[in-house]
Amino acid sequence: MSDKITNINIGELHLFPDNPFKVRKDEAFDELVESIRADGIYTPLMLAPDRDNGDYIIISGQRRFEAAIEAGLKTVPAVVNELDNDEIIIAVVDNNICSRDTLPSEKAFAYKMKIDAIKHQGKTCGQNGHKLSRDEISDTESGRTVQRYIRLTYLIPDLLKLVDEGRIGISPAVELSYFPEELQRSVYSYYVNDEVTPTV
Repeated sequence: MSDKITNINIGELHLFPDNPFKVRKDEAFDELVESIRADGIYTPLMLAPDRDNGDYIIISGQRRFEAAIEAGLKTVPAVVNELDNDEIIIAVVDNNICSRDTLPSEKAFAYKMKIDAIKHQGKTCGQNGHKLSRDEISDTESGRTVQRYIRLTYLIPDLLKLVDEGRIGISPAVELSYFPEELQRSVYSYYVNDEVTPTV
């Protein structure tokens, strides 16, 4: 990995397609904008070259990037590393998954992306000793927890939004993820109309 810091034109940066992580424009974000406007960016962004168009993909620093735009910066300090597509996905997940405000839906799609990228590299996820276990997907969460988060990707968007809002717990959400889509819609309708919170 490179540690050389370079100033990159902010117009040459973009997010990885289907990046599951979103920047919330809250009070802390506004404070970051003001800090960057006054003092610049202290921690360089991590980037990888985009071989399709010559620009750069943001691996780490999406929040700083968006704050820099609002602060009116033309360039940002960054470290550029040569990574292939699968390595970019894995790096995006690893560098963003532990954020304190990561939503369940973000974790769900991030873990799924990472596992798909690892599989694409020729590895497999399973129980056998020669295979990659789900415990190796996260440094902070067990394989069982990772598996439960991935199940959330099978929820309809309306139910997943309720999980993000904390109105449905992870455990009942996992059970609901095994329901057919039509039945999930019925559960959502029941929840909205009768204000009943699903439990296991």
